[in-house]
Amino acid sequence: MPMRQLRAREPIFNLPSVVTFSILALVAIHALRMFFFSEETDFQTIIDWSVIPARWAVAYGGVESQDIVRLMQDGASEDALEPLAGLAQYILGDGEGRPWTALTYAFLHGSWAHVLLNSIWLAAFGTPVARRCGNGRFFLLSALSAIGGGVLYAAMNPMQVIPMIGASGAVSGLMAAASWFIFAPASWHWEGRLAEPHERPRQALADLVRNRPFLIFLIVWFGTNYLFAFIQPIGLAEGSVAWEAHVGGFLVGLLIFPWLDPIPARGRRISA
Repeated sequence: MPMRQLRAREPIFNLPSVVTFSILALVAIHALRMFFFSEETDFQTIIDWSVIPARWAVAYGGVESQDIVRLMQDGASEDALEPLAGLAQYILGDGEGRPWTALTYAFLHGSWAHVLLNSIWLAAFGTPVARRCGNGRFFLLSALSAIGGGVLYAAMNPMQVIPMIGASGAVSGLMAAASWFIFAPASWHWEGRLAEPHERPRQALADLVRNRPFLIFLIVWFGTNYLFAFIQPIGLAEGSVAWEAHVGGFLVGLLIFPWLDPIPARGRRISA
């Protein structure tokens, strides 16, 4: 009797392991906070590990904490501080800058919708970058993009005492990095087959800025972020959308990817 051929099983989620690990880490951290942390512990976690621009302004910008507190009071009497003024006093009392929060804020999210939406975008744009660059460069690009997002947000909101959290800056950097090659013209792989999108040579900057699909994508993306600055999408988060962090992460990813890309740009050859 002929042997019956067994059909190979396809994985349900065809994602690189580093992307799967990153998504599971974000979901696990949020689940830990939601199901195991008390309200007090969760509040302190957010305060300790999120980006709070006013904290950096006091520690590194020469701003007096009392100036920020007075700004938050907004005319309240001395014995009846506004909630933001009380929060400012609590956060700025120790004068610590906590620079590591420029990265750690990316591991925290405001709601399940927030973390799941970032996970979807991470899967979509992190996958081609991870397949092209490998685990180490994927993590480096994500980290630098997150830092860029946090720094730009703080620079544009120096007196803000409300914590800013979310992986959107890192995801935006991966989105920008992928733009260098997913919009590139189709090309042939050295094996004699049509190259996958993550295998295409990176476009030169001059070609990228003339690439119509990329320009349409860029206009829609920046326009959406600008719109979200004024209109809060229902259910995405408990606070406003930090569009500055999105833009900061995107710009960092766009600028540094050519330095991390292991595949030569279109028209260049690997030197012997």
